[in-house]
Amino acid sequence: MIYQTLKSSDPLSQGDIFVNVPRIDFSMNEILVADEEGELESSWGATLSSDKPLNAIVPITPITAIVITPDCDALRNPNITLCEIRSFREVEKKCSQTQSPKKWVDIITQQARINQKWYYLPPDASIGFEDKMAADFLVTIRLRREDLELNRSLRVGRLNATAKAHFRQRIGDFFARAPFDEWYSLNKEEFKHYKDGHPGTIPFKWQESD
Repeated sequence: MIYQTLKSSDPLSQGDIFVNVPRIDFSMNEILVADEEGELESSWGATLSSDKPLNAIVPITPITAIVITPDCDALRNPNITLCEIRSFREVEKKCSQTQSPKKWVDIITQQARINQKWYYLPPDASIGFEDKMAADFLVTIRLRREDLELNRSLRVGRLNATAKAHFRQRIGDFFARAPFDEWYSLNKEEFKHYKDGHPGTIPFKWQESD
């Protein structure tokens, strides 16, 4: 499909796919921070007295992720940014029940133009994707470049040139997007129909009923 295999010596690149990389999840209100005596505190604010690094106990989840850092930075920057890869059905809720090839075509092509929050990754057993997957741009992690280089055995593949060009464009579209309320230009009657399909939408002053 759209993936290529790599040698362990190949340098890091945008579009590299890694498995079993650590994602740290914690709440600032519940994090366990060890004080100087080794005692654990459950409040971040209560133990934060300086800008020095602290030791903490946090949950870590192994995930599959894809490098979004541009190639020039991936070669020398101390940190690399990746996005989590999850089931496409989980990332794009509109396809949670999709089965027919025709509907999949509509979602994969049309939604890829409309929804900028993900990048679609087709199944390919050679890299361990048994189902349709997606890179979720809303979930990013930062890892040290040297750590990734030392753990290139966790890299299962890379996007090919065609896919990488599209991936790069999708990243740019997402992180450069300017959010706006798509209904702002509707008149009162149009807004009424829009709200029927989007309950809870708040009208602008010029769309309010008299």
